[in-house]
Amino acid sequence: MSIWEFIGQRWNVLVPEALLHASAVLQCTLIAAVLGVLLGVLVYRSPAGSAIATALTSAILTIPSFALIGLLIPVLGLGVPPTVVALVLYGLLPIVRNTIVGLDGVDPAITDAARGIGMGRAVVLTRVELRLAWPAILAGIRVSTQLLMGIAAIAAYAKGPGLGTEIFSGLVRAGSANATNEALAGTLGVVVLALVVDGIYVIISRLTTSRGIRV
Repeated sequence: MSIWEFIGQRWNVLVPEALLHASAVLQCTLIAAVLGVLLGVLVYRSPAGSAIATALTSAILTIPSFALIGLLIPVLGLGVPPTVVALVLYGLLPIVRNTIVGLDGVDPAITDAARGIGMGRAVVLTRVELRLAWPAILAGIRVSTQLLMGIAAIAAYAKGPGLGTEIFSGLVRAGSANATNEALAGTLGVVVLALVVDGIYVIISRLTTSRGIRV
């Protein structure tokens, strides 16, 4: 049986798994974005704080995903909890780093002018600095999403949702009928999802970024 015939027969299973995969990744990316931007805002004015935040979030990426998920299972059990925690932690670095870089790159003359017309520090941050840093922040969120698309497949090790179920099932049954097709179908599904979501980010970037500050 060809891969396309296999996908046609498994379509009613692959589509729900793909939707669960995309939902898990996007929700975890949203949580990581909130935490990452807040952390970036807190430390970007401090070189030491920025270095520590970047180092800590970088250190998380050095932990093999299998190992991290395995360590979370005794604490959080199987299923969604360890998947969410692992994905959020892995998604922090690009967002934190790009938030710091974006905010640090805002021209001081612009913020001085904003303060000169009576804007407070909080208003300058939300209405000037974050808006100017938005292209960099969005780029970080985009990278984080693509990173999590692949890592989410490994969450099947902890009975997490998504296309990783197909990949793991195929690998476990290696050598049996359609095992390769099953693993390949899950892999192709992840690739297609990543391309679709990346296209959506391009649209979001065009709609939310003024022409004068697009990167």
